[in-house]
Formats: sequence, structure tokens, C-alpha cells
Amino acid sequence: MRASDPSPGRRGHGWVVRVGGPLVVFVLITAGWYALSYLVLAPDQRFLLPPPHEVLAAGVSEPVRGELLAASWVTTRTALIGLGVAFAIGALLAVAMARAQWVERALYPYVILLQTVPILAIVPVIGFWFGYELGARVIVCVIVALFPLIINPLHGLRGVDRRLHDLFDLAGASRWARLWKLQVPNALPHVFVGLQSAAGLSVVGAIVGDYYFGRGEIGLGLLLARYSSRLQSAAMLAAVLAACLIGLVAFWVFGALGRRIVGRWSEAWGA
Repeated sequence: MRASDPSPGRRGHGWVVRVGGPLVVFVLITAGWYALSYLVLAPDQRFLLPPPHEVLAAGVSEPVRGELLAASWVTTRTALIGLGVAFAIGALLAVAMARAQWVERALYPYVILLQTVPILAIVPVIGFWFGYELGARVIVCVIVALFPLIINPLHGLRGVDRRLHDLFDLAGASRWARLWKLQVPNALPHVFVGLQSAAGLSVVGAIVGDYYFGRGEIGLGLLLARYSSRLQSAAMLAAVLAACLIGLVAFWVFGALGRRIVGRWSEAWGA
């Protein structure tokens, strides 16, 4: 065993912390949910917050289960396409901004503007111009998810130690060699942080677009609107949990990829 390898005791302790902590919080949240449903709400008001077992029962019942599975696939597909488009745009802009200061100065205010776009206000405009199907929903996802996919890679590209740049200068490296062999590897940990943030935002964008378009292929957003209008509280909360699960899975997937790809040499991803 290498000296740097953690002992079995420490590995066991780490597993307890990773699993035990979230489990304790889950139990507390569930207990609080039950307390609100049974101790705070009167029986005739319990439809406002059905207890967890009723939500789970509604989620696995027919036809809700089939509707949730189909809508979850529509939302997941939209979010993944939007995330892919946002990643491609963000990577190109981050590289351009890192390579030329005038490009950064020209684009940075508009990158910041992405954070302040009132997405709920412009969704109807997007629907008017691009329709209400997949393309329009992807545009909403891109607008919502693009900011961290520009800012995080940009910080990584520009955050290389000056002494490493000096070594590349001594070696007579070209601008492209410096980019691919020095700046891009340095930016990879930041890229995965951006992907983790943007993945959840893309799911939110898919649901928001679906909800406010109110037509087209049925995703979780449109399903939430329908359950809400029918006062199907348990089914509506089941759809909310399905949306949360998609976001959590996306976050974990990119976290696992980050640890797999850069965890060997990145202190931030090595844990």
C-alpha cells in the first residue's frame, strides 16, 4: 500500500460521512414533511401537502406512472440537447475571450447580462418566433445554462500560473500549443464545475419552457401545469420529485466524470 493511500479506517469513515450525512438529512426532511401534513394542516387542507407515502403511491399508480416516465424522457432529452449546445457555444466563447482581450471586453458585459435575463418574460416571445416544440425549448435551456459554461472555463483558461507560461515561452511554444497543452488542461476542472451547475439549470430551463409554452410535446413542465389545474397535488409533487431526480442524476454524472478525468491531478476533484 502506498503511503498516500488512505487507511481502511479512514476509507470507512469517509463512506459513513458521504452516505450517513445525506441519509440523516433525508430522514429529517421526511419527518418534517409528515409533521406539516398531519400536525399543521387540518384533514380538509391536507391536499395542499399530501404526505410522502401518498405522493409515492400517486407516482407509481397508473396512468400517472406512464405519464411521468414519458414526460421525464421529453424533459431529459430537451435538457441534454440544450446543455450540449450551450457547452459548445460556451467553450468557443471562453477560448475566444481568453485568447484576445478585446473579445473579452466586448463580450463580457453581455455574458453577465445572461444572468439577468427575465427568462419567464421572454419565453412567450421565444414561442412566438420559434414555435413551441423542441427547438424553442432548447433555446430556453441554452439561455439559462450558458453563463456557467462561459465563466468557469474562462477562469480556468486565464488562471494558469505565470511561471508555467514562462516555461512555455522558454520552449518557444506556439499560441496553439500553449492553449491545448497548458490552458485547456488547467481549465478542465473548472469546465466540470460549470457542467455540474449548467446541467441542473438546463433541466430547469426545459421545465420552464414546457410549462409556459403550454403546448407541444408533453414534458414535466406541461404535466405539472395539468396536475395543478386538476388539483392533483400528490401527482404534481411526484412530478416535482421526478424533475429533482433528473437534476440530481445529471449533477452526479458530471461529478463522476470530473473525478474520473481530472481527479488524478486536480486537488479540487481528487477527493
